[in-house]
Amino acid sequence: MRKLPQNPSTLLAAALGLSGFLGLAQIAPADDIAAKPYKILATTQIPAAGRIDYVTADSVNRRVYVACGNAVSVFDLDTYKLAGTLAKASGHGVAIDPENHTGLVSGNPATFFNTKTLEAIKTVPAPGADGYIFDAPTHHFFILSHRAPNLLVVDSMDGSIVGKVEAIGPNGANAAVEQGATDGEGHLYFDVANAHHIAVVDAKTLKVTGHFDLGEKGNGPAGLAIDPKNHILFAMCRGGRGGSPTCVILSAVDGKIITTLPLAGSSDGAAFNPRTMEAFSSHGNGTLSVIKENSPTEFVLEETVKTKAGGKTCTLDAKTDHVIVITREATPGGGRQGGGGPQILDVMFIGR
Repeated sequence: MRKLPQNPSTLLAAALGLSGFLGLAQIAPADDIAAKPYKILATTQIPAAGRIDYVTADSVNRRVYVACGNAVSVFDLDTYKLAGTLAKASGHGVAIDPENHTGLVSGNPATFFNTKTLEAIKTVPAPGADGYIFDAPTHHFFILSHRAPNLLVVDSMDGSIVGKVEAIGPNGANAAVEQGATDGEGHLYFDVANAHHIAVVDAKTLKVTGHFDLGEKGNGPAGLAIDPKNHILFAMCRGGRGGSPTCVILSAVDGKIITTLPLAGSSDGAAFNPRTMEAFSSHGNGTLSVIKENSPTEFVLEETVKTKAGGKTCTLDAKTDHVIVITREATPGGGRQGGGGPQILDVMFIGR
């Protein structure tokens, strides 16, 4: 993604606003938890001097991180206000280690920083950097790429490179890795958009241990979430090639497909909430699909929430059960959404 220049000093104070947009599409009967539908509870806006991609919540330390242009904007998860800025740190998004208070901006170079002071510690070469995940048991950051190395592994305690996975596609091919998930038990999962499958990697040995083929069930997996207790993966697929956006639900143990459900748009982000047993898929067309896991074998599309155009990625605040979705939109009288005129970074907090 090409980055536009940003001068962090031009950022204004965060403006808090409330929105009440909601679209509900009940596909199947749901239990009492769905009686109160999701909606946008609050929206925080600041000037956006550059492009955005991913959003990351640190539920423990009550922060949410958005890489925008050449800086990272940090928001308070309780007040929704801008809490600080990490300057001169360009990238797609931010992986966070809540225990060690460190973060890694997924860019080339990647920026390893202190989350308490928002000061850069060092930079790490990361060709092709895109997505990222953090694996708590190993204290490793993983930077995902669409070219070799498909995974770059960085120690979250000192920022050193500790390993690489050159290619995780079928038969050792290069792969377009979009999003990853960890079960916290030594297994990592990565959706490979150009091969329509999920790659399984051992978190300790960094070896590819399996491939789960989605076949014709799902084209272009781009969002990935996991129910670690029941070992279930939610592969949010964009569709394309004549296919429709689809959630493929499969076993994280053997890759057996359990069922599929339609999505409201082309996914680019996913999350799972173990407290509510819900999976979320965010879409650039301004919708958020909510899938309820009633049991390890029964799933329903619970509702579709209206967000805003361009809100293609999401994250979960595990303390409040809020889903955070980001987009970039034009200022009043400014350029089109995503265009070259003045833009606003829009952080939406969605909950019940």
